[in-house]
Amino acid sequence: MGEERNGNVSKVFLRLGSFMRKLSFGILSVGPIPTHIAFIMDGNRRYAKKKNLEEGAGHRAGFLALMSLLNYCYELGVKYATVYAFSIDNFKRKPEEVQQLMDLMQEKIEGLLEEGSIVNQYGIRVYFIGNLKLLNESVRAAAEKAMKATANNTKCALLICVAYTSTDEIAHAVHECCQEKKDEMQEENADKMYEIQTWNEENFEEKQKYHRIKLVDLEKHMYMAVAPNPDILIRSSGETRLSNFLLWQTNDTLLCCPRALWPEIGFWHLVWAVLNFQRNYSYLEKKKKQL
Repeated sequence: MGEERNGNVSKVFLRLGSFMRKLSFGILSVGPIPTHIAFIMDGNRRYAKKKNLEEGAGHRAGFLALMSLLNYCYELGVKYATVYAFSIDNFKRKPEEVQQLMDLMQEKIEGLLEEGSIVNQYGIRVYFIGNLKLLNESVRAAAEKAMKATANNTKCALLICVAYTSTDEIAHAVHECCQEKKDEMQEENADKMYEIQTWNEENFEEKQKYHRIKLVDLEKHMYMAVAPNPDILIRSSGETRLSNFLLWQTNDTLLCCPRALWPEIGFWHLVWAVLNFQRNYSYLEKKKKQL
């Protein structure tokens, strides 16, 4: 009898929570809804320490918080969500911790393709962003499988940054641009290689004006070229640093830094971030037009 009563109480609270969420989203939808929200998931290890949990438990709790937040985002109408899952710098951590994170990542990537997952619920296309060659073979294979399996989903997107830093992304884009321009020059001047090699510094710029690297060339080779720049970047635990994340893409992005550790992040933190975005929307749009 007691269990049945507790179950009924839980259902009432779930329905009440669902009603409040829909009401809040209805109010927010009167204003502009962000197209793209990015997250730096900071504080998983501190949360585990704070709660006296075993090593790795903080990251599992953080994953549950992420799934809840993604649900809220897609329910609100956000088209793109990006999460900073694993930095290249994180490979410097203890080998056992890195392996533990890789195992958890593989487990959760495989879970994205299950029938009742958030990916299938919202028709999400999954991208893994970063230098994927640095991942171990099993994690990389799981990531590639997830991207292939969701390639035809068009409703919204989830970008998971793994083995990623912004400086690596920029260096990658510059390298790809240079290689592209080199290939173009060689193709167009296949019969004039001697002439190319003997050009002096004075006339090089004039003769190669059509092969300069432009901003648009660089941006199309960015890992993040598959999505528009973020409207909001949320970093948990009160830190205000970008930590080498989306440095190129966040010039006009609203930065929100709630004090809650990542596993403590919830619905109202998202609502507050969106309200701040709407309050600053006119200013942000004006700054974009000035570029």
